[in-house]
Amino acid sequence: MTLYGLMQERPLLIADLLRYAATYHGDRQVATRTVEGPMHSYGYAEAEQRSKKLVNVLNKLGVEDSDRVGTLAWSTYRHFELFYAASGMGAVLHTTNPRLFDEQIIYIINHAEDKVLFIDLTFIPIVERIAPKLTSVKFFVAMTDRAHMPDSSLDLLCYEDLLSDASADYEWPEFDERKASSLCYTSGTTGNPKGVLYSHRSTVIHAMAAARNGAFGISPYDALMPIAPMYHANAWSLPYVAPMCGAKLVLPGPGMDGESIQDIIEREGVTFTCAVPTIFTTLFQYLEKTGKRIDSLKRAMIGGSAVPRAMSDKLLDTYGVQVLQIWGMTELSPLGTLSTSTPRVDQLPEAERLDILSRQGRAQYGLEIKVVGPDGAEVPRDGQTSGDLWVRGPWVSRGYFREEREVVDADGWFNTGDVVAIDGYGYIKITDRSKDVIKSGGEWISSIDLENLAIAHPKVHMAAVVGVFHPKWEERPLMIVLPKEGVTVSEDEILSFMDGKVAKWWLPDAVVIVDEIPMTATGKYKKTEIRDIYRNHLVERLEKLA
Repeated sequence: MTLYGLMQERPLLIADLLRYAATYHGDRQVATRTVEGPMHSYGYAEAEQRSKKLVNVLNKLGVEDSDRVGTLAWSTYRHFELFYAASGMGAVLHTTNPRLFDEQIIYIINHAEDKVLFIDLTFIPIVERIAPKLTSVKFFVAMTDRAHMPDSSLDLLCYEDLLSDASADYEWPEFDERKASSLCYTSGTTGNPKGVLYSHRSTVIHAMAAARNGAFGISPYDALMPIAPMYHANAWSLPYVAPMCGAKLVLPGPGMDGESIQDIIEREGVTFTCAVPTIFTTLFQYLEKTGKRIDSLKRAMIGGSAVPRAMSDKLLDTYGVQVLQIWGMTELSPLGTLSTSTPRVDQLPEAERLDILSRQGRAQYGLEIKVVGPDGAEVPRDGQTSGDLWVRGPWVSRGYFREEREVVDADGWFNTGDVVAIDGYGYIKITDRSKDVIKSGGEWISSIDLENLAIAHPKVHMAAVVGVFHPKWEERPLMIVLPKEGVTVSEDEILSFMDGKVAKWWLPDAVVIVDEIPMTATGKYKKTEIRDIYRNHLVERLEKLA
């Protein structure tokens, strides 16, 4: 006979995170640079009271169990309230990336069947354009106060008016922890975006795994600022991690430029932040131009694409900021691997230790990973042999919203689409996306390694590498370079800088200097578009030389 433990079974629910923070860290601040301009601060206790009022507002607007509540919004305290009110009442929070094209936004909102749409002032013109095509939305709410309500063709409700008329008398309900809590769509660089439907259970377990020592290592003494927006994989879990740990939460609003980021870091004493590499490139430009500092910042989690070694070194050596590389994706909530150290790695010679920590990191407890070669067998853990990265765990998606087909194999493994090598210490190194890896004459070339090498050049702001057609080798690397502001750089300078640092046959066949590089809505290089633009570049170049 099986003997079961005599422990209570309590559901893991998102509202309990805010309830805990309100009870035990009630005066710990949530600080926001508002869309209207001024800073706004309040404690977790007030945040919970306003979130309860918001639940009663949603009830009055007809939001029922599992209905989707949509947002087109920056990272602000009002958006934070929606994170807890919508999920906490048993509805589903649906954050939409406002930087997508209109047609993608229309598709996403209609596919999700959002019942109410909450909109920051910045994005009201977008909704005015697309409103006639939004078939499910019953109410549009402007996330502002009466004094800042805009003239609009929309029949807008005012967020603060709704809350001022609402009661805070509400008890968070208890329900199955497997219930859907939030919905986030992938970028959709190919085909329609796909909806990743998180549960209360997956979200809370993910936050626990992220917060612990050995991962983000968050304590009540920290001030967390997700520069990664709340519409991008739930701001990488920081809106859940901060109240769970009683940490201060700093929300930057629409200020994504270097001056705004530096100002709010120093103003609010931010100790921990997260963003994609392009944000830090922008911040560096401002810091170098002004001589200003970010002295309160101790750790920066960087992900979305591989972090150039030069960026990690600069943050540590110049600004005293430790870089944690994160690899993940929307389907992973998003935490996959993290470049935290271990006693074994710390004992290595300094150069070897830094090389390992410059990789995308090792799996966190709760997530299993394997790297599989073309023959279906796991590749050696030698740090050199590449294969497809597969994952499984309690915060990994097994399917997409409103699609019947699951996306995992019979054993529950999810193919990430990333090509990696894994070393004997368990650290992975992303060599490419499977769709972006360059195959030249039957041999593989890593576009990421070439990009990171080019960005180390003192005149280079950004660099993207794609494979384009070559009549002899089938495909060869082409590099697109955006120089730093106020400087010029030549193709010969770039190639000379790279010479001797990689195999000669890896060197790009051409370097194109540009004024702008196409980017996706989540701050990654839009390589599909780059390939389309430069598809025949090498052929035309060879013809001119003939």
